[in-house]
Amino acid sequence: SGIKVSGRNGVKGESGASDDELASDVLSHYSSASESASVVDEATGGEPVDEQTAQEETEDKLKQCIDNLMDKSAKTRLAALDSLGGAFSSKLLYDFLIERRLTVSDCLERSLRKGGGEEQAAAATVCAQLCVQLGGGDEGEEGFKILRPVLSAIMIDGCASVSARQSCARALGMCCYVSAAEDGEDLVKSMSHLESVFTMSYPNREGTLPTPNAGAPGLHSAALHAWALLVTLCPASRLNVLLDLHLPKLQACLESSDVNYRIAVGETIALLVELGRDIDREFEFEDSDTLCECLKGQATDGNKHRAKNDRRKQRTIFREVLHYIENEDFSEEKIRFGVEGIYIDSWMRRRVYDAFKEVLESGVRHHLQYNPLLRDIFGLGPPLILDSSVKSSKISRFEKHLFNSAAFKARTKLRNKVRDKRADVM
Repeated sequence: SGIKVSGRNGVKGESGASDDELASDVLSHYSSASESASVVDEATGGEPVDEQTAQEETEDKLKQCIDNLMDKSAKTRLAALDSLGGAFSSKLLYDFLIERRLTVSDCLERSLRKGGGEEQAAAATVCAQLCVQLGGGDEGEEGFKILRPVLSAIMIDGCASVSARQSCARALGMCCYVSAAEDGEDLVKSMSHLESVFTMSYPNREGTLPTPNAGAPGLHSAALHAWALLVTLCPASRLNVLLDLHLPKLQACLESSDVNYRIAVGETIALLVELGRDIDREFEFEDSDTLCECLKGQATDGNKHRAKNDRRKQRTIFREVLHYIENEDFSEEKIRFGVEGIYIDSWMRRRVYDAFKEVLESGVRHHLQYNPLLRDIFGLGPPLILDSSVKSSKISRFEKHLFNSAAFKARTKLRNKVRDKRADVM
């Protein structure tokens, strides 16, 4: 009988036991964000083993996964990518990865260059998770410089699989957000490559929207969301240019035939208007009456040809966008984790939180609790409680290294627009 392993995008898949036992095994060590101190060791007949033994066993399994990334069998490589993805999303592995980051980067680059579509998609997701694990210091930047060209190349390759291109777009956005320097070459190039993908959905000179190919709206949505994440890093001078160029075209895309792409466009318009108002309190979108009429249409869309859930989701989000454009109202949301919480009270914070959630899936709360990178981005300060799998000396080593890194300090300054003074403890 097959063993269930966690697939990409949170989808569970059935697969043969032989290659995937390892994936299942590694994930069993990461089954819960709030693991108890004693991990049960099946080999000893279910008797508890101490933390250090459990940690060593887990690291041995992760080492095996890294070895398996070089296996000749595509199935074995895919199982290894899946199990690494599960581990990276649900634990902090900085100490383990810092010594192996170049090996892992090389393996991921090989999977991206030579693997099939499914392997490329999985490898791109693990690239994004690796950048989050390395925490935006010099090592993350070094890894991103290796991986950016290949992520971009697959994303803009019309012959590559759509799922691989979509995954590369997401990874490019996240890796660049975490690791690129302000106004650096990597940020400019990444944004330009993402634009080359989603602007394919823009209307032609006659104002007609192109008919999308199969899978294109999902790819355009991923590229637009990744680009919107990077827009939050742009200085005012660059933002003004982007607003003038993209807002009118995005407004036309609100008539797209794909509901999820329309939603991505609506959210991006709200974010751009918010960033415009941050620079200039008097910022006005030149054709705001037409925009509001269009948003009202989406917010009250009763088209029976659309699925009920799609209509409901579209109406909810477009009501929020409309309220923000008209009155600067934002439906605040509180994300709780452990004894803490963060407020999502702006379109920028929502885009940043959603981007981390896309990459870390259910592990996002664990990273908000323990990962100094996310805690810095959301203004939470040092972790309140130490992760049971990380000795206090080790986590302080990670923090010391991260917070003393010049690159990290520069990026903190760059991202501090996203901070919220009301991050709180409940």
